[in-house]
Amino acid sequence: MPRAAKKQPDVSEFQSRPNLKVVETAVVEPQEKQFLLRGTPAYRRASIALFLSGFATFSLLYCVQPLMPVFAEHFAISPAASSLSLSLSTGFLAFAIFCAAAVSESFGRRSLMFASLLGAAICTIACALVPSWHALLVIRALEGLLLGGVPAVAMAYLSEEIDPRGLGASMGLYIAGNAFGGMAGRVVTGTLAEFFSWRVALGALGMLGLAAAIGFFLLLPASRNFTPRKGFDARFHLRAWVGHISNPALPLLFAIGFLAMGTFVTVYNYIGFRLVQAPYNLNQTELGLIFTVYLFGIAASWIAGMLGDRIGHFIVLPAGIAVAAAGVATTLSASLPLIILGIVLLTSGFFIAHSVASALVGRLARGTKGHASSLYLLSYYIGSSVAGSAGGYFWGADGWNAVVVFTLIMLALGMIAALVAARLARR
Repeated sequence: MPRAAKKQPDVSEFQSRPNLKVVETAVVEPQEKQFLLRGTPAYRRASIALFLSGFATFSLLYCVQPLMPVFAEHFAISPAASSLSLSLSTGFLAFAIFCAAAVSESFGRRSLMFASLLGAAICTIACALVPSWHALLVIRALEGLLLGGVPAVAMAYLSEEIDPRGLGASMGLYIAGNAFGGMAGRVVTGTLAEFFSWRVALGALGMLGLAAAIGFFLLLPASRNFTPRKGFDARFHLRAWVGHISNPALPLLFAIGFLAMGTFVTVYNYIGFRLVQAPYNLNQTELGLIFTVYLFGIAASWIAGMLGDRIGHFIVLPAGIAVAAAGVATTLSASLPLIILGIVLLTSGFFIAHSVASALVGRLARGTKGHASSLYLLSYYIGSSVAGSAGGYFWGADGWNAVVVFTLIMLALGMIAALVAARLARR
């Protein structure tokens, strides 16, 4: 038999019985994510704030690079030993990044980044005051731990808060801030060390880092698409990391971060030792000014992000690696202008590859983007630490020719990884 139609309630029945209350059931619909759109005031504030965070992070991290020949002379140590002032920082930074994404899931993005920038600036000021080489290394290691709270969390903030259609451009702008900070840190310390001392140089840069940290905190909008998790669930974080490693293309992008950054830092670590010797005999100011080629990295990051959004990230990525390889090969020349041209090409190619690989990690990660960013940057900074120090042994074995061979092999492996990752991502 057919089922009887369900009787609809009569509103007048309820109106005639005032003792009955009508209960309205609210239907809760999932809220749409509120992304920051290009051109809005909030987008501009976030862009400036993250530019400042990148500037502070990389100026504080790499400010010791032009000082390595000075450290070697002042503390009577070898070039490979002097590289520990950077390698220890990047090594501890790699470890800290791995944990920072998990910590930020509970404490929030903005507060963790601010505390990290503030602590790192104070450490740089302390480095200017310590009496011994080993004390300086301990503080640089601590500074690396503190700075770990910035890069992975900043990448996660961008992936969560920026409109996905413009993520490549915004990531490129953030990395442009990294490039500007890396340039400023090297140029400022190199110049001040020449006219005053390396201690004055580090102290001044630490004060600049403090100002950038405060500006970052005042400008960055609060997260709108992120909800902190209560407590610390180790299994949740482990599942997130394992999930990203299980993604076929992501581990190859992590490898590209290791290889590209390892190449970049190795060249910058030891090119100074080559250029302060005959026939070039550059002083600290002249050596520091070479790092102004980072301006090309700033432009390359921004252009690469826009091109990646338009023509495809997996087209731009191998192109960046190829440009970097051409730059490394060019530094084999004995001509100083050609050496500088090689550094320009390396810098541009590196920042193209890094900008695009960072955006691809954000695009290909399925949820928990902070964890994916932490894995990428873990590989990235391990590459800086391991390859940056290993390059010293190649320099000691056969000079610049051995450094070039070492770095070209790394870039060749990076090119293979980029091509395979593109094929896997299409599948």
